Amino acid sequence: MRRLLPCILILALAAVAAQAQQTFTEVTDVVVVEVPVQVLRDGEPVRGLTSADFEVYEGRKKLPVTGFEVLDLTVSEAPAAADKTFQAARPIAARRHFLLLFDLAFSSPKALAQARQAAEDLIEGLHPVDLVAVASYLPSKGPQLLLGFTSDKAQIANALSLLGKPQMFDRMPDPLRLVLGAGAPGGGGGGASGSGSGAAGGRSSARKEAIAEAFDDPSGTFTSMLEAETGRAARSAQQKAIAAMSRAFADLAKTMAALYGRKYVVLFSEGFDSAVYQGTANMDEQLTMAAESAFGQIWGVDNEQRFGSTKSANDLEKMLEEFRRADCVIQSVDIGGLRERGGPESQWVGGRDSLFLMADSTGGELYENFNDLSAAMGQMLKRTSVTYVLAFQPEAIKRDGNYHRLRVEVKNAPKGTRVVHRPGYYAPKPFGEQSATERMLQTAQQVVSGVENGAIPISVLAAAFPTASPAAGQESYVPVLVEVDGPSLLAGHPAGKPLPAEIYVYAMNHNGTVVDYVTQSLGLDLAKVEPALRQSGIKFFGHLDLPPGDYSVRVLVRNGATGTAGLKVATVSVPAFAASDPVLLPAFFPEPAGKWLIVREAAQEGDRQVPYPFMAGEEPYIPASLPAVGPGEEAPVALVGYHLRDGDLQAEARILTAEGREAGAGEVRVVRRFGRGADGADRVAAAFKAPRLKPGEYLLMITLTDPSGAAETSVTPFVVKGGAGMRPTG
Repeated sequence: MRRLLPCILILALAAVAAQAQQTFTEVTDVVVVEVPVQVLRDGEPVRGLTSADFEVYEGRKKLPVTGFEVLDLTVSEAPAAADKTFQAARPIAARRHFLLLFDLAFSSPKALAQARQAAEDLIEGLHPVDLVAVASYLPSKGPQLLLGFTSDKAQIANALSLLGKPQMFDRMPDPLRLVLGAGAPGGGGGGASGSGSGAAGGRSSARKEAIAEAFDDPSGTFTSMLEAETGRAARSAQQKAIAAMSRAFADLAKTMAALYGRKYVVLFSEGFDSAVYQGTANMDEQLTMAAESAFGQIWGVDNEQRFGSTKSANDLEKMLEEFRRADCVIQSVDIGGLRERGGPESQWVGGRDSLFLMADSTGGELYENFNDLSAAMGQMLKRTSVTYVLAFQPEAIKRDGNYHRLRVEVKNAPKGTRVVHRPGYYAPKPFGEQSATERMLQTAQQVVSGVENGAIPISVLAAAFPTASPAAGQESYVPVLVEVDGPSLLAGHPAGKPLPAEIYVYAMNHNGTVVDYVTQSLGLDLAKVEPALRQSGIKFFGHLDLPPGDYSVRVLVRNGATGTAGLKVATVSVPAFAASDPVLLPAFFPEPAGKWLIVREAAQEGDRQVPYPFMAGEEPYIPASLPAVGPGEEAPVALVGYHLRDGDLQAEARILTAEGREAGAGEVRVVRRFGRGADGADRVAAAFKAPRLKPGEYLLMITLTDPSGAAETSVTPFVVKGGAGMRPTG
């Protein structure tokens, strides 16, 4: 395959350059604001409301509600439905996002050990559609994201296991932070099960000792690092540490503002001395300074000690305002209260007050003196279990990143009803002004959501092929072919500038576990490849290694300069090739050479060498990611099967709409059976003629029947072209 693709690339460039033509793409940008709302009465969620019960205001202007959905996490989903869709089918704005933030600056190692246990308890109490990220904070590094928002409990447990270890600051290979690096326990591929029960369940004494040992730090290395970062001794040191934390947390809040959904920062910390910003809480000191002031002995009164630092108080208020604007609630966990009593360290009361300030000012709560955090936060999870998602489209909104305040009211609400909603929203910020972290989090959220959208049409083909000697449970080689519409990728790109194209491919099982992924960044010299892009686009050839099972393959492509992007979701079923059961892969439609600018994934160390899978006898071909057939036209089809029985094969075709309704019968005939190759594949050349259908997307079901009557069926998406012969990619 390494020898074949460069040859195909040369042919593609030569053919496309010879027939280049100018095309134009029009992109419509519509901004939709989603407002998650909780309605509570006597601490209980109110159910049964409709869109007619809500009114949304921006200032005094009433906004029309154009979309309405309800998410009730107390209603369980049927497992079959979850398996079928590979996602929770929930609006991303209604999904809860929990950022587990471990404060390493104002916390002791022993308290952090208990905090990690408490975090694992919390994870076990979350709903499957909840998303969790893990981060840590040190003044010299700021908030460091160890793991992006994911529902994969195994990856979350792996991230927690890194806390307190040097590799927690290592750069991870996954650019979206959905998978830990290979250095993490159990990291890399993410595992096929994704249950995480073994990592986060059970409270064995051995595991407790292992957790404690990670933070006990007998060598003193980790403790020395914390002491070097900040201390409690000097007030000036505290002020500097609080100022650094305020700036860092304010930046974190601005980054979180770019995410949709309900956002909670679960802050594990012992807090900082509240006397720094509100003055001493020592009554004797207060009385002494009051007396000295009353008798005119003002030289003996330290105003900052008495009233606190105005600058520190202002820094904190600015930080908290950023969290409120980002609709991000801080749930403070006093890990000083999580330590076992009787030890040499006692709870630091001043830290409790600062933790309460951060929680109370953002609508959260302070949790203290709890060793089982999942039980302590159970009420919070219950209160937020019912969410109403209201959507509206602002008129003539400018992409300036400005903040717009909102107010949501429930009509005819009984006395005592409390409405909790985001206080406002930020207008979209120009892509070039977004930070790298904002871009990363937004991209990861799109991939995890699995909601197809964007201005770049994409088509995806993924099919599984066995290894040379497949064994039970062994991973299969899954080539992924991604077709990217070139004119859409070029739209709005500055003339004469190189085009940075970003491609993200992630395979998830129905638990939300990322089993494998491949990412690629391309620097396209438009002076050389623009004609090819305008003629058709890019065809990216990558691969995944997946064990038997069903997967959702999420593909996101983005112009790294303009931010224009598109997301496409495809499904792939990986058979147990080691078994003797017959298998028929999806039908492959060979394309003529020279249609696309072909790009292959960069080779990685350790990649296994496999034969090129798309062969018709001895002839290689490139299959279409989304085949396009004209009404009544006959198109060549390549069929690939395994463990098929000998003898003549009969073929028949059925056509379904994209929604699965019957659309008619097609014609398919077997042209030639090449026989079983060295790789064990049975390859069949066939021809397919589509009936006269309306243009659009359909499903082709091809069934092969052997002389004994045994039949195997495969399903392939395809497009019936319109009268002008144009293909609606994606």
